[in-house]
Amino acid sequence: MAEKMSPKPPVGYRIPVTQAGYRRIKQDLGVLLGLLFLLWMIPAQGFSQDKVLNVAPSGPLASLTEAINKAAAGDRIIVHEGVYIEHDIVIDKPLTIEGEGEAVIDGDRKGMVLIVRSDSVTIRGLTVQHAKVSFIDDNAAILLDEVGNCLIENNRLKDNFFGIYLAKSHDSIIRNNYITGHFTSESSSGNGIHLWYSKNITVDGNHVDGQRDGIYFEFVEDGTITNNLSEHNLRYGLHFMFSDGCRYISNTFRENSAGVAVMYTKHVTMKHNKFLHNWGSASYGLLLKEITDSKIESNRFEYNSIGIYTEASNRIQVEHNDFIQNGWAAQVMGNSVDNVFKGNNFIANSFDVSTNSRQNFNHFNGNYWSNYEGYDLNRDGIGDVPYRPVSLFSFMVEQQPQSLVLLHSLLIELLNTAERIMPVLTPEALVDSQPRMRMIQ
Repeated sequence: MAEKMSPKPPVGYRIPVTQAGYRRIKQDLGVLLGLLFLLWMIPAQGFSQDKVLNVAPSGPLASLTEAINKAAAGDRIIVHEGVYIEHDIVIDKPLTIEGEGEAVIDGDRKGMVLIVRSDSVTIRGLTVQHAKVSFIDDNAAILLDEVGNCLIENNRLKDNFFGIYLAKSHDSIIRNNYITGHFTSESSSGNGIHLWYSKNITVDGNHVDGQRDGIYFEFVEDGTITNNLSEHNLRYGLHFMFSDGCRYISNTFRENSAGVAVMYTKHVTMKHNKFLHNWGSASYGLLLKEITDSKIESNRFEYNSIGIYTEASNRIQVEHNDFIQNGWAAQVMGNSVDNVFKGNNFIANSFDVSTNSRQNFNHFNGNYWSNYEGYDLNRDGIGDVPYRPVSLFSFMVEQQPQSLVLLHSLLIELLNTAERIMPVLTPEALVDSQPRMRMIQ
């Protein structure tokens, strides 16, 4: 037999509420209102808007150290115009520190200046100067010590031992800083931008002048270095070792003792850079030592003692570069193998290519050589006669450097001509079989 269903109450009928039920409803409403009040208060108190602290020479906060101590995580500190003599300033919480006007933090040559020991710190618009020169400690104007997601931009770093130093840091940006020193010896100067054991760092748009090395990388992975100017440095414009998978794009290395040194590294990409006026008895535009599986493309090597020097470097693509008026465009040592020089312009260099071996394990093909004297009867743009870029005299200079004084003498011209016709001393296999008749655009 089907169970009888209770009839629905008529419309407008009110179900009676007992006194106990009424008290329960009041309690539930009280709890609900309390929760709503707490939710309203939490944004107002627990997550209040970040406050701004002002540092000024005559203000209530007269030092950056005092402002950092009073600040909460996420606050913004504005350093107003003035000179603040402080050193070893530790930033241990996420903060934004901005200079307004000529705000100068002077380390008074007593140690570090700014030490960042927190993630998510931004430092911009400051002049930071006079980090202590030391033969023991790597004192820097700005040190990032085992941190990530930091931004250092638009600062002026003057007369510091090291400029910006990153140690075991990651995912940070160093951008549009001007770093200058006036050092006269390598032992008393540090590097402009120095990275050690760091990963995924972007170095963009900085100007480094007069340091030991302009930019220095050691044990760095996945770095991106773009649009920097590194000049007048005592050693290298850029120096990196054991730093795999890095990209160097659209930088200028000018008038350094040597341009760039790349050592013990693989998977390097260097494109659209300029290596200019790096002169000296042991100076290079680009030095490659034990580099493998890398690309050097669309760069300009002009007025360097040596454009590219390769030692024990293998499987490098050297393509679409301009070598203009260098002493040696390329010095390729006999222990470098499987490197490809293709589609480059070699223009008015004293020596296009030199080597220290009669054997050749590299490939030269389809380059333009301004010294090429061949012909193109079928007018396909490719010379009908192969070009031998290693002259007898360049081979002699490699063995006896003092013979360089005979450059452009009639005797040397005759010897070079004879060697091109019948190679005896120069590597017979080092030849461009498809030399281009016109400069490659």
